[in-house]
This record gives sequence, C-alpha cells and structure tokens, in this order.
Amino acid sequence: MTKIFKQLGRHWAACLAVVALLIVQAYCDLSLPDYTSKIVDTGIQQGGIESPVPDTVRRTTLQALELLMSEDDAALADEAYTDPDGDGMRTLNPDADTAALENAFTTPDVVLYMAAAKNAATAAGTTDTVVPTAYDLDAVATQLAAASRAPGAREMLQSQLTDGLAQLDETVADSLSSQAMLLVALEYDAQGIAHDVQMSYLLRTGGQMLALTLLMVAVAVAVGFIASRVSAAIGRDLRRDVFRTVVGYSNAEIEKFSTASLITRTTNDIQQVQFVCVILLRMVAYAPILGIGGIMHVASGNTGLEWIIFVAVAALLALIAVLMNVAMPKFKQMQVLVDRLNLVSREILTGIMPIRAFSREAFEEKRFDRANTDLMKTQLFTNRTMVAMMPFMTLIMNGTSLLIVWFGGKAMDLGSMQVGEMIAFITYTMQIVMSFLMLSMVAVMLPRAGVAADRIDEVIKTPSTIHDPAAPKALPADGTHGVVAFHDVSFRYPGSDEDALEHISFTARPGETTAIIGSTGCGKSTLLNLIPRFYDVTEGSVTIDGVDVRDMTQAQLHDELGYVPQKGVLFSGTITSNLKFGGDHITDADAEQAAEIAQATEFISAKPEGFDSPIAQGGSNVSGGQKQRLSIARAIAKHPQIYLFDDSFSALDYKTDVALRRALKAKTDNATVIIVAQRISTVLHANQILVLDEGRLVGKGTHAQLMESCPAYQEIARSQLSQKELNLQKEGE
Repeated sequence: MTKIFKQLGRHWAACLAVVALLIVQAYCDLSLPDYTSKIVDTGIQQGGIESPVPDTVRRTTLQALELLMSEDDAALADEAYTDPDGDGMRTLNPDADTAALENAFTTPDVVLYMAAAKNAATAAGTTDTVVPTAYDLDAVATQLAAASRAPGAREMLQSQLTDGLAQLDETVADSLSSQAMLLVALEYDAQGIAHDVQMSYLLRTGGQMLALTLLMVAVAVAVGFIASRVSAAIGRDLRRDVFRTVVGYSNAEIEKFSTASLITRTTNDIQQVQFVCVILLRMVAYAPILGIGGIMHVASGNTGLEWIIFVAVAALLALIAVLMNVAMPKFKQMQVLVDRLNLVSREILTGIMPIRAFSREAFEEKRFDRANTDLMKTQLFTNRTMVAMMPFMTLIMNGTSLLIVWFGGKAMDLGSMQVGEMIAFITYTMQIVMSFLMLSMVAVMLPRAGVAADRIDEVIKTPSTIHDPAAPKALPADGTHGVVAFHDVSFRYPGSDEDALEHISFTARPGETTAIIGSTGCGKSTLLNLIPRFYDVTEGSVTIDGVDVRDMTQAQLHDELGYVPQKGVLFSGTITSNLKFGGDHITDADAEQAAEIAQATEFISAKPEGFDSPIAQGGSNVSGGQKQRLSIARAIAKHPQIYLFDDSFSALDYKTDVALRRALKAKTDNATVIIVAQRISTVLHANQILVLDEGRLVGKGTHAQLMESCPAYQEIARSQLSQKELNLQKEGE
C-alpha cells in the first residue's frame, strides 16, 4: 500500500487540490439534506414562514399581541415596526433585534392563535379543533382591545398566561412553540400575501439547493478530471520506469522474470495501480470527509436516533471483515494466474506453426484451458464474494431506513421531530453508511493493487548485473582500432553449477576475419555475447584496443559494434527505418549500399514500394532469408569497427552466401569481423578459426592448419564436405 501512496505523493499538489475540492463537494452534499428539511418543514408545513415575528403586521393584530406581552417586550415590539401606513400596515425594520423579538412574540403568537381557533370552534358550535380564519383573528383582536380598557386588564392577562405556561411540561411547551408560526400564517392570510410568502421561500431555498447542486457537479467533474490526470501520469511514469529498467536488463534478469511476466507487470499490473489511484482520490479521500460531516450533522441534532447509525456501521464493518478474510487470499493469487495465462498464450501463439506441424492443437488447447479455467475459478470466487456482499449491504441500508422511520414516526407522534427532520436524518444516515461502504469497496481493491505495486516495484528495484562503471575509460585516440582480445576467459550462467566457457584466449584483429565453429551447444553464441556485454565474464577479461569492456560505458562499447543476432529481428515500420536503426547518422545512400552488400537489393526492388515497403511486427511479412539479409544490412549501414555475426548466414543459400561474404569482405577490409558459423563453407577463408568443444577452445588456426592438427575440426569438415572436396582443397593449397 505504501508504494501506491508513494506514487500519489509525487503529485502532492494535485492531491491537495483534490482534497480541497472534495471538502467543497462534501459541504454541498451535506447541506442538501438540511435544505430538503427546510422545504418540507418550513416551506410546505409552515407556509414558508421561518420566524414567529411577522415581516408585516396589521395594526390591530400587533396591538393584540402586545397586550399578551410584558411591558418591556411590548415596547420592543412597537419600536421594531414602522408607523402604520394608510391601510394600517406596519413593516418590520431591517435592523431590528430578531432574536429578542422571537422570544417576545412566540408565546403571544401561540395564545392568540389558540384564542382564534377557540372562537372559530364556538362559532361552529363544536368542541373539536377548528382551523381559524382571518375573521376569527380580527374578532379576538377586537375583544382583547376592548378588554384592555378595563383597569388592571393587562396585568391580569399576564398573570393568567404565566400560570398557564408554568403548568405545561417541556414537551407540550415545545409543541406549542412550534405553533407560533400558525399565527403568522393566519396574519399573512388575512393580508392576502400567504401564497406569495410561501412561493418566495420555496423559490429562494430551491434556488440555493440548485446552486449547491451545480457547484457540487462542477467540483465532482473537476475532481474526476484531476484524479484521471494524476492516475494517467502515474501509469505513464511507472511504464516509463519499468521500460527503462527492463531495457537496461541483461539476459539474466530477463530470464529471471520471464518475458510474459514482464509484459503483465508493464500492462495489467500498472493498470491495476492506475485504477486504484483514481479510486483513492475520488472515494477514499471523500468517504471520511462525508462520513465525519454526516456524523457531525447528526450529533448536532436532538433526534435521539443516533444509536441506529452505530448499529448500522457495526453490522457493516462485521460484514466487511468476514468478506475480506475470505476473498483476500484469492486476490493475491489472481496476479500469479494472470502471469501463467500470459505465459501459456505467448508460447502457443509464438509456436503456432510447430504446434500445427506436430498436430498438438488439442494438447495445447487443454494446456491453455487449464490455465484459463484456474484464473476463471479464482475470478468467479472473488466476484461471487463481492456479489454476495451487495444483498447484505442492501439489507443493512434498508433495515436502517426502517428503524429510522419506525422510531422517527414515534418521535413525530410525540411532537419532538418533524417530517423534514426525519428525511434529513435518513439522508445523513445513508451518507454515513455509504462512506463506510466506499471504504470497504476500496479495502477490497487495495490488496490486489498492492500486489501489483509490489510486482512493479520488484522490477524497478532489481538492478541489472550489467551496468556502466563509475569512472569509464575511453578507447585510445590513435593507433589500431578494433582489436578484440579474450584473456583466459571463463563464463558460467547465473544459477549454473558448471562453466559454459573455460579459459578462452584469442585475439581478433582489424582487417581479419575470425570464425568460431563447433558442435551445437558448445558455447559459440555465448562467447560472442560476451563482447557486447550481454553477459559479463566470470573470470578473465574481454578487451577492445586494450580496454576492458567492463570499463567502458555500454553506449560507447555498442557504438563500436555491428551485431547481427542468430535470429533475425526486425521492427515494425519500413525497410528503410530498419536499415537506419543503427542511428540518425545513417543516410539513404548508406542504407542502399548496405542492402546491396547484403544481397537484399533484388527482393527490395521487386516490391512495389521498394525501400518504403512496410515491415510487420517481428518481420512476419518477409521470409527467413530476407529477414536475415536485412539484419546483416542493418549492421553494415552503421559502419562499425567490429562486426559480430552470430550464425547469421544459416538461412541463405550457398550462392547468396558466397556473394554476400565476397561483398562483405570488400566492405569490411579495415574492420574486425567475428563470425559464428555452423557451415565449413562459411569459415573456409577466415584468417583465424576457433574450434570450440564443450566450452573449451580445442583448436585455433586457418582451415589448412586445423585440418592437420585438430581432430574436432576434421570431424566437422568430413561431416559437411565430401572427400573429393577435401582433396581439392589440399591440392589448392
């Protein structure tokens, strides 16, 4: 996990911006339930009235309310409103002390409304509660005005009010205080503005909700954009780091990881890390903010239902713990199975021709099916585990909602909760549960991504056994160039118990051709691979112009070499791009001359597009001989000082082989040429022939010398040449 967060740490500025935006998004998300509660409770149930203090009030109504207030409160109320206009309407001053006025108005509002309701019931001849009208309000106000003229009437009303309120318990008092808005609504109805007040409140509150929603959408889009860019940058950096590391690997590291595993780590594993980085930025950072904010909103209320949240979260965590213990080992196993499937697929696709030739399709299908089925079973297990989580999650969430509605309904019946409050509480609860759910989903994804990150890190942190020296040496500025010398060289492959080469010593000079021949598996290609440092010698040294190749930079060493591998490798592009693969200094003329020397001009000219003809991946659209000639031409076009041919003439017919070597001899007259060959005809005219047998140098000299002194060479020669050809050679000598 730390490796994933380390990658995110490289983009700390973007991550901080995401966190800041997520805080804004969470603020919007957490504010919306409050606005919903306001619309339901205030906008709908209370007609858009937010305060027991009316914004506009008729003179008669205010007088009636003031009669129910203490003298100080009545004076405060009278000062808070403007003088009556022509219609007797008084307006609340903008700078009035609203909090003090609410305390003064609440009880008189309730009492006046109840009096109006009683008047309406009396007029209707019933004892049931009747909703009063503006007429009832005016009648009660008139009665109070008339009663107030009697001596001591105000004091008597205040005394009765105080005694009555003292007898009410706290719950009933809270219930009565919530009815203060009813008097204001009745007053607005009497003024004919009740509908306008309600619509104004709904539009204002709804507009604020819409603005918050649009802001939340904009922030969510910005978060998604930044998170996607950060994750894409992380994927790009990881691919670049892995590629740079792998390109610098020697064959030992490539064999250690295997090509299939390196491909998986470069593609699938990095995709896993990239995907999880997006999730971390968009969900893991957001879930705690949302969850903590929801808990704070719930805790600030007085619903008494907080225990439901704790029950829901506890059930959710228990479920996650069980599923994690069940599924986690399978997630770790999945990446290994993906590697295995890639390996089998690559082997089958690469070897499709021999598979068909040996009629092994059925066997390979079964091998692929085993790898595929193992991966499928693991994926099915993890997917079924995750699918099984969802019904339980739904049960927990729906059960939580049911508990809230059940106990919230009882609270509403007691008058301690309103409908909007319950809706907001349900929303906050779902947000809290969803935040834990998001964290649980990420907790499932993280282990697999953690495994992928470890595998990527293993590649990046594995050093190559072949590396440049701290203080590289330069080749001599003058004198002979291209002298390759082996000084008592021995080599053993990593992990092997025996040497592949033992005590090899020879010198290859410019203007001469050194050929290496021997039976299959005797170490010919291994010896050649020590010169470009595809492997480093175990004992002894390999020098060029007296400088140990290990004391040179690899770039400097490879600039001196023109290497043609045993298996011709071409790259997707054109013939020209492949011939110029050795560097930008290669001109079109160089490429054409190299193709002519390599006897490739004939088949290139036969193509409609000539040198611009396309080359498919791996050179699959040219024959083996054509591929080999283009590989030779690629090395020639570079104009190196040392040519290394690793059995590079094996796919050529004898006529082409002879013509190519004759043209090559003229071109490389001043260069050092080292050829690994299987055919005697290829090495007959070499200035020096090295004969290898089981990793040991058993013969060194010209063809004639070896025919006299080296039994191993004689055996190879007799197996390839007839007695007549051997006699002709002797006579030619």
